[in-house]
Amino acid sequence: MRQPGARHTMYRNLTVGVVIPARNEQDNIGPVVTAILDLRTLDGRRVIDDLVVCDNGSTDATALQARQAGARVVVERQAGYGPACLAAIEALQDVDVILFVDGDQSVDVGQSPALLDAIADGADLAVGSRTLGRSERGALSVPQRIGNYVASRMIRLLWGYPVTDLGPFRAIRADILRNLNMRATAYGWTVEMQVKGIQSRMRLVEVTVDTKRRRFGKSKVGGTVRGVIGAGAGILSTIAWLWIRGVVSSLSKRVQQEREERG
Repeated sequence: MRQPGARHTMYRNLTVGVVIPARNEQDNIGPVVTAILDLRTLDGRRVIDDLVVCDNGSTDATALQARQAGARVVVERQAGYGPACLAAIEALQDVDVILFVDGDQSVDVGQSPALLDAIADGADLAVGSRTLGRSERGALSVPQRIGNYVASRMIRLLWGYPVTDLGPFRAIRADILRNLNMRATAYGWTVEMQVKGIQSRMRLVEVTVDTKRRRFGKSKVGGTVRGVIGAGAGILSTIAWLWIRGVVSSLSKRVQQEREERG
């Protein structure tokens, strides 16, 4: 993250930055940015300190619409949710909390304070659970629901941690995120964050959020067969990679401990 300018506001003693990865969302991105920047505390102060949209190779006016709505915009040519998020994070001011929001109008950004409240109350990572909340008809495809269920059950099985959703609408402490060393380039980004958080024993909570149908365009994940297959493969392969990495790490530590005990 770049160094901060003047900090103009705080939400419960936390500065908040927003990351929005976007590709070809010219009809959606403006309302999303506007709604987030319009968030206010009870005494009228802005909730958000900084907001960066990463234009991830758009061929439309996504960047222009984001700027006109008040966002700072960076461009990342390498396709993928992970690279887009990392580019936006790098451009953010030095904030305490990072809020991740999709740019397709599929989430109620008015529920952002609930995620931030969870962080202010002691959580390291607060994940918006669409499973626990209300979902408009057609907001999530059947393959998306099935894939989310399978991945959540795998996490519970492999790590014994109850997870109901891998939703992208989430907030995390910035210092915690830096220590996670995120590597996933595409659909595995969200599950990598959650599993690494579980492995590192940070405090993870789920917050009930609602899901809406995207207002314009087609979903990159649920709207195409390629997207569904790619998301499923990316998420499951990330879970497998993290589990194997954890097993190898545990074995290495055990071997090292035995060597030290033998002197």
